Amino acid sequence: GPSLTKQLPLLKKYASKATIFCADSSYPILAKHDIKPDYVCMLERDEIVAECFNNDFGEFDKDIVFIVKSVTHPHTIKYLQKNNRAFILVSTYASFIQYLKLDYFGYFNMGFSVAHMNFLLTIHLKYKNIILIGQDLAYAKDGQTHSQGFIHANLHNGDYERDLDKFSTTAYGGNGKVQSSEIWTLFRHNFEKDIVNIKMNYHITTYNCTEGGARIEGTIEKPFLWACENLLDKDLNKPFEKLEPLSLNKQNEFLLKAYYKVYQSIKHCRDFSKILSNDFEKIQSIYLSLNEKEEDINLAIEKIDKFKNKLEDIKQMQDLYEILQPLRTQFEL
Repeated sequence: GPSLTKQLPLLKKYASKATIFCADSSYPILAKHDIKPDYVCMLERDEIVAECFNNDFGEFDKDIVFIVKSVTHPHTIKYLQKNNRAFILVSTYASFIQYLKLDYFGYFNMGFSVAHMNFLLTIHLKYKNIILIGQDLAYAKDGQTHSQGFIHANLHNGDYERDLDKFSTTAYGGNGKVQSSEIWTLFRHNFEKDIVNIKMNYHITTYNCTEGGARIEGTIEKPFLWACENLLDKDLNKPFEKLEPLSLNKQNEFLLKAYYKVYQSIKHCRDFSKILSNDFEKIQSIYLSLNEKEEDINLAIEKIDKFKNKLEDIKQMQDLYEILQPLRTQFEL
């Protein structure tokens, strides 16, 4: 958000004392100010967001781990591999992903935005204090949507005028109102639910040190300087432990197992489709030659019931559901 800019000097000063989780859109901004994040997350699947990685910062990228949702745009992977960046593809709890039985790699709920993804990742890594900066979730007074240096700022021209007085909310600190948007309001509400949940169930404290934008209920509002001086008291042992990739043979083994499962599912769907087509033709034939004899009517009902039972058999239909669901999701999005 717009408030990030004023926090950058302090963030740079205390970078060695904190684990920095960074959104994809903020990554080029931090690189420009020579502030190395530990983790950079990307959630979106469109080509525009992938452009956040279409750059070459050389040695700056060393020891940064890029964590990318597995449905990302192909250009994201191309840009990461081009500059030999260390990255991990992660999956949510989607039924198709679980269906492939790649449980070894784990899953985690990533929420609705890259900020949620960063936030929820901290829970899995068992952090106890979370400091938010740049989480305005609101327009700046001059109508800006993001911090200085945001590469897609021109795509948001006119947004402030479009949303003016439609989604206003309580300002950070509780003083007055700020202008927000429909999507930011959705993000904020989900953030607030997550914050309450992790405080109750994981005893994690969330400090909102944005010093601007919208109030996020459930957080403790503190100046960023206070958080740095009171929570960040020692240098961390960076870089963190390096994650080694699997051998190529092991990667191919998992790939072939997943491919085989998908192939067998598609084959089963085709075979089952032929069975259903044959059954339908038989029912149609009986219907066309149907007379008023009771035995003929009973035969037709019997065939229809058997056909219906096959369609309702979860063991027969599971493959169809699993194979079609990703396709449906892709077209709906």
